[in-house]
Amino acid sequence: MPSAVIESLESIIVDLPTIRPHKLAMHTMQNQTLVIIRLRCSDGIEGIGESTTIGGLAYGNESPESIKQNIDSHLAPALIGLEAGNINAAMQKLDKIAKGNTFAKSGIESALLDAQGKRLGLPVSELLGGRVRDSLEVAWTLASGDTARDIAEAEHMLEIRRHRIFKLKIGANPLEQDLKHVVAIKKALGDHASVRVDVNQYWDESQAIRGCQVLGENGIDLIEQPISRINRGGQIRLNQRSPAPIMADESIESVEDAFSLAADGAASVFALKIAKNGGPRAVLRTAQIAEAAGIALYGGTMLEGAVGTLASAHAFVTLNRLTWHTELFGPLLLTEEIVTEAPVYRDFQLHVPRTPGLGLTLDEERLARFRRH
Repeated sequence: MPSAVIESLESIIVDLPTIRPHKLAMHTMQNQTLVIIRLRCSDGIEGIGESTTIGGLAYGNESPESIKQNIDSHLAPALIGLEAGNINAAMQKLDKIAKGNTFAKSGIESALLDAQGKRLGLPVSELLGGRVRDSLEVAWTLASGDTARDIAEAEHMLEIRRHRIFKLKIGANPLEQDLKHVVAIKKALGDHASVRVDVNQYWDESQAIRGCQVLGENGIDLIEQPISRINRGGQIRLNQRSPAPIMADESIESVEDAFSLAADGAASVFALKIAKNGGPRAVLRTAQIAEAAGIALYGGTMLEGAVGTLASAHAFVTLNRLTWHTELFGPLLLTEEIVTEAPVYRDFQLHVPRTPGLGLTLDEERLARFRRH
């Protein structure tokens, strides 16, 4: 039987409303823009993927518009006619013809995996080596910037058993103000919750020395990317002296970055993001580097919708240890879905489907409604 080939690859920009503005140090998101990828194969099977960025070009090198343009002009034409089931060959070809573009490649790799899972009747997790768990604990970001409101929101999440790990976005305000805000929240929540911070590179090293000390002494569990990804020496020094573990996030823009961070001892935790590495298979290469170096793992997010979130989740459920759990809460920020059944969150966990592929179906009517024309 001749094997199926890739017939077409379509990229669709979708703008979805969010439950609230989401504040990062460098940008405030008012809604979320996804790039949905539809891969059609000669055997009639369709695979879906998602490429999503946070805050456009304020965050990284790719934007929804550039992702679509590069897929349509360069990446999709290179895939037409290739064997649909040979994900390895397809992704190697893309790596040869296009440098970087990991967000675009991640969505394509997810779509290839989804199609192959449907073809073989297997969940994507089984194509990635096999799951060792069925669900993932999920953190929630408290990003209102208002201390009392953040405490109330955290207490509500604990009460409804949706989250007991909370991450605070800091860095945009003066250092002392941010520290006071975080310490007050940790004090209010006590031992009922894990409180972590993400500085999104906004401190210089002098601020980070004090910030990490104060946060560590006040029970903050994890400090994410306190200083610039370019300041490697500073990251190494901070990792050696901070009482709380330091997590690399923006520092990892490729699998190669993960290797050099591990070799330098620049962080004791890695945030894993399929978009930063080039897909679910690629992110597992970074995870293997971390595991070999004794670096702990955390399942990160680009605040993807359902498709990108489950593509990440299928990779993360195969990992031996996810010491710091995940933050795959992207779909919970959206007020509208473009899939027929939204991902299931309950008892602090995201439950990962066992149905073939990613376990999702696009809702054609909603996709048409939110698609950018």
